[in-house]
Amino acid sequence: MKRFVVFLFIISMTAILKAQKIEDYFVQMPNDIVVQLEEAWRKDLVILYKSEKPATLNNIMQGKSTLLKLTDHYMLLKSTERSTIEIKLLPLVNNTHIICMIETVYAPVADSHVSFFTTEWQQVNADDIFTPVAQDWFWKEDVDRLSLAYLTGSARLDMCLVKYSLSDENMILTAEYMSPLYLDEESRQKVNPLLKTESKKYEWKSGRFE
Repeated sequence: MKRFVVFLFIISMTAILKAQKIEDYFVQMPNDIVVQLEEAWRKDLVILYKSEKPATLNNIMQGKSTLLKLTDHYMLLKSTERSTIEIKLLPLVNNTHIICMIETVYAPVADSHVSFFTTEWQQVNADDIFTPVAQDWFWKEDVDRLSLAYLTGSARLDMCLVKYSLSDENMILTAEYMSPLYLDEESRQKVNPLLKTESKKYEWKSGRFE
C-alpha cells in the first residue's frame, strides 16, 4: 500500500497541468514502445483519422499500421497484421491520470499484456493497480475437480491465454479466456461445458481495476 501512495504522489508531481487528449500522449510516446511507428508517423495517423480519411500507413516492419478508433481518452491501433495496441487515460486524483496500455498478439490465438505508465511515459509497477485473472477463474464453480473430465480438460489447457480489452465508453476492462481456441475441435467440445460462458469484468475504482 505504501508503494501505491508513493506512486500517486509521483503522478501528482509529474502531471501535465494542461489537459491533454490521448492523441497527444500517443504522439509523444517513446519510439521504443511502438517500434513500428516513429513519432512523425503517429502524428500522421492522427491527422488522417481526424480528417476522416483511411488512417493506414506503411510501418518499418514492412507491414501496415491502422488507427481504428480515437476518442479523447481512448485509442485502438492495429499496429501490425497480427497485433493491436489499446491505450486509455484513466483518472486518479487531483485531475491527474494514468495510461493503461494493452498489447494483444494474435498468433493466431489472441493473448494480451497489460501495462501502466505515467503521462510522461514512465512505466509503473502494476501490482497495486491490477491483478491478472487466474486461469482457474474461468472454470465453473460447481465443476468436480476430481472428475476425469476436469483432470483431462485442465491438462489440455496447459497455457493461459487471455485477451484483455478496454472499453472506449466507460471504465471497464474485460478479460476473455482464449486458451480453448488452440485446442482441436473435439477437445474443445469436451472442455467447453466445464467453462464459464461469461468474461471477467474489471471496473476502475479509486485508482485500480477491481
